[in-house]
Amino acid sequence: MNISTENDVAWMKVWSGYFAETSLEAQNLIQELLLAIQNGHSCLQALPEQVRSLGTLVAAPHAIVPFIFDQSHLYLYRYWQLEQQLAQDVQRLIEAKVTQVAVADDQELLTDVHQKAALHAVARQGLSIITGGPGTGKTYTLARIIAALNQALPNLRIAMAAPTGKAAQRMKEALQNAFNDPKLEHLVSDDLKHLQPITLHRLLGLGTQHKPRFSAKQPLPFDVVVVDEASMLDLNLAALLFNAIANGTRLILLGDAQQLASVDVGSVLADLQQVECLAPHRVHLHTSRRFKAGAAIGELAGFIQAPHVKSSMLHELEQLIAPSTLQAIQLTTHMSDVVQLEYLPEKITSEDYQAYYDRLMFGFEPYVAALKAYLASDEPETLLAEVLAHFDDYRILTAIRHGALGLKQLNQQIEKRLLQQLASYTTQQGDWYVGRAVMMTYNDYQLGLSNGDIGVCLQRFKDGQWQFEVYFPSLEKWLPAARLPKNIETAFALTIHKSQGSEFKHSAVVLDGAAANLLSQELLYTAITRAKSVVSILADPKSLQQALTVKTTRQSGLKNKLKTT
Repeated sequence: MNISTENDVAWMKVWSGYFAETSLEAQNLIQELLLAIQNGHSCLQALPEQVRSLGTLVAAPHAIVPFIFDQSHLYLYRYWQLEQQLAQDVQRLIEAKVTQVAVADDQELLTDVHQKAALHAVARQGLSIITGGPGTGKTYTLARIIAALNQALPNLRIAMAAPTGKAAQRMKEALQNAFNDPKLEHLVSDDLKHLQPITLHRLLGLGTQHKPRFSAKQPLPFDVVVVDEASMLDLNLAALLFNAIANGTRLILLGDAQQLASVDVGSVLADLQQVECLAPHRVHLHTSRRFKAGAAIGELAGFIQAPHVKSSMLHELEQLIAPSTLQAIQLTTHMSDVVQLEYLPEKITSEDYQAYYDRLMFGFEPYVAALKAYLASDEPETLLAEVLAHFDDYRILTAIRHGALGLKQLNQQIEKRLLQQLASYTTQQGDWYVGRAVMMTYNDYQLGLSNGDIGVCLQRFKDGQWQFEVYFPSLEKWLPAARLPKNIETAFALTIHKSQGSEFKHSAVVLDGAAANLLSQELLYTAITRAKSVVSILADPKSLQQALTVKTTRQSGLKNKLKTT
């Protein structure tokens, strides 16, 4: 969730003053609405007497004016229109007829009762929403659903997408693993094995003008469209997606409704989970295969979601995790999962910070070793997969961008330590060096890169000399470092929001005192469930308490619109 800066507040005052020069009450109401939108809400709950202060600037639904007042919610026209369009398209898709598929012969593919229910749901209807926590088999179930559909309906046109490049890459890897199951051998064609998940922006053909190539006038040319990590869908992207789905096309949304809502306005998946008319279209997977009974990360995830008494919650947490100093953890193939917790003191010296940075560097030591081997090798390209695997094993996650334990400083400190260890192997040229991890922060259609795409800088011998190039695993694509934008971000640490759709063997979660107002159960749950084996938490106790007690609910009128559409 965003917190407004002084510049934001000043801009809101100017904007509201422009629209409502004569009424202080109207200006305050507009500022409140703008702040709500900045914090992810699509609307603001308001009373009719408050709204009357806006005069002719506001109207009931279907008028085209700056503000819409609809069922006790005040909107900017844009967000009211997006909700209205999305509600209409959801209704259209649940009423649309699709080719029915008999799945009785495919029951041996799935043994879990909820996974079977998901297969039946997709077989009979156009819209299906499959949710579940980490390790509940969402992709495993999807692979069997797609295999069964493809057998029943030959030459099925299938699109797979996710909101970010990283999430699309993870989807690809998980699907390939699932399709390699011997039980699916007779059902999976070469076409299925070579399905390439892409970002939603690429699927919809969103270009530099932010206008989609595909819409109701030119629907997506697929029989099945699958969207993973649907909790990341914001209102605008969801409206564009649903509008581009043709009648007769199956749309399958996969996600974890307990995770953070989208960075931008809206909480579409959470809203769709609460609408009564969509109950036949929802299936929730319960059994986690990743976190077995008694596993530390699974128990912590459950603890975060449980209600707590504020005065005793940290004591309860310490029954699960004894606070100590973070240690280096060696990752092994069949290790039991580990959760570490270190508390930050009220007063932190500069020496303390250096010690914390050193401990947060522990997880990158195997990556440094892999880089040294790469730089020392006569055939470094043969070690590319190992370098990338070690990089993807570990990431530092933080809630804030600024401060001593914010994103910028954490990346600088890890970069400093990595360069010190590689000093005898390579040199830095400008911002670039072997091992620099970078992330795109916007969509660059000329380069073919999307917001959130992550790459690693390495050396390649081309045109008779060594040069820095960045490899983007999600795209299987090399780009010269010199072609990348100057404002590309170093990515040894990520914000928790940006980590959605990612999975690491080990994640370090940093929650300092400056982050207190940003924290919530959803944020903490999202952070710790990025890890498969190890979670290392470095936290201010008060901030951690805040994260355990605050549940975020975004204001939205989508649920009401779906009840009445």
